[in-house]
Amino acid sequence: MLDRIRELVFGAPLPTHAMSEHRLSNFKAMAALSPDALASVAYANQEIFLGLAVAGAIGLSYSITIAVSIAGLLAVLALSYSQTITAYPTGGGSYTVAKENLGMIVGLIAASALMMDYVLNAAVSLTAGVAAVASAFPVLWPYRVSLSLVLLVVITLANLRGLREAGTVMVTPVYLFLATYLIMIVVGFAVLLRDGPGSLAAVATPATEELTIYIILRTFASGCTALTGVEAISNGVPIFRPPESRHANQTMLVMATLMGILFVGTIGLTQWLGVVVQGDETIVSGLARRIFGSGVLYLIVQGSTLLVLMVAANTSFVDFPRVASLMARDGYLPRQLSFLGDRLVFSNGIILLAGLAAT
Repeated sequence: MLDRIRELVFGAPLPTHAMSEHRLSNFKAMAALSPDALASVAYANQEIFLGLAVAGAIGLSYSITIAVSIAGLLAVLALSYSQTITAYPTGGGSYTVAKENLGMIVGLIAASALMMDYVLNAAVSLTAGVAAVASAFPVLWPYRVSLSLVLLVVITLANLRGLREAGTVMVTPVYLFLATYLIMIVVGFAVLLRDGPGSLAAVATPATEELTIYIILRTFASGCTALTGVEAISNGVPIFRPPESRHANQTMLVMATLMGILFVGTIGLTQWLGVVVQGDETIVSGLARRIFGSGVLYLIVQGSTLLVLMVAANTSFVDFPRVASLMARDGYLPRQLSFLGDRLVFSNGIILLAGLAAT
């Protein structure tokens, strides 16, 4: 009886020799590994806006310059991780590279930072998504912790059932987000051509601080949250179908290109259309409202942003168990974390991450 319930919840055990058959295509791997990176576009724009708004219209006029600079850094990171994927096809990313080139101590520091990042990403992504829903529907506000835990359980079960199921769950939110944002950018440029550039001087709040190099550098640093999750593909190379390195590199190129388009496109339109927001509205919401008005298309953009934030936690469930398994093989974590479960995933690592994120 217990075995039947277990199979119903987690799926029937899979033979180890079938592992290659249950790896992910580029299409599904993109959905499983990119939400964290793509979702960061939504809040990196906000950080840039808030950082420059204190300097008024003059400060906001530097938005696109900072965005292009961050996009350049994204290109450097993508190239670096592409080299990592080719040189270290077993995955592990920063841990493996640091350990083999700079020594075990540096490797362990990198691994510790990665694992803490994955725990926080899972927790913050879920709670941010639920907080957004509760803001729209205040009746849910007292239950936001419980709702976050429910979503955590759903994502945990999807990952315990195996790579295919996890990738399938993430496909719709990720590609809906990409489609809505790319459409918004295209329509936004059409609006720009029709209406002409907006005036930041006419809509920006008066400056409370003088624009300085410090403000620009601080805003650049805050905007670099757009680079969150870029390392995920280099950590998860083994989940790709053979040849793993080639498919991972292809996916890295596509993800980095899309991130650059979304980030620079939305920041550029925000500046050129003269979009400024007040109060609790985000700058992405203000841009979507300027382009689409407050109708159905606006709600779709906001809904897709919420969904991709929710599933951004899945990146942690793909990469945390793999980094933990590599550390376990090296003797720095319990060896049980290196074992594959019945569904050919690192089940113990997934459960550990779920417990830490829930806490």
